[in-house]
Amino acid sequence: MSRMENQELPELPDYAERVLQAAEEIPPGRVMTYGDVAEYVGEGGPRQVGRIMALYGGSVPWWRVVRADGALLPGHERRALGHYRAEGTPLRQPQGGGTPRLDMRRARWDGAAPQG
Repeated sequence: MSRMENQELPELPDYAERVLQAAEEIPPGRVMTYGDVAEYVGEGGPRQVGRIMALYGGSVPWWRVVRADGALLPGHERRALGHYRAEGTPLRQPQGGGTPRLDMRRARWDGAAPQG
């Protein structure tokens, strides 16, 4: 048994809770950038959101929090693509082939409640 198993996990910081909640609120097939999430929760910036997602984001739809340029998360491209395709997230195929990118113009969510 490792030392970590004997220790209690620290309480999740309030900021992390808010970032993870924001990630959970993004509808399937849509995305928000790291900066969008920071603006949505009213604190921090893209780097802080990225750090929270790297440390704690495994339990939320992490593939919906993305880079502003639409590039897929390095090292997680295949898993993310599976989620995007299953959810119908708009993608762009680069000329000449290669890994698709998110179509940010169509996929980006502004945090507003769905109409209807």
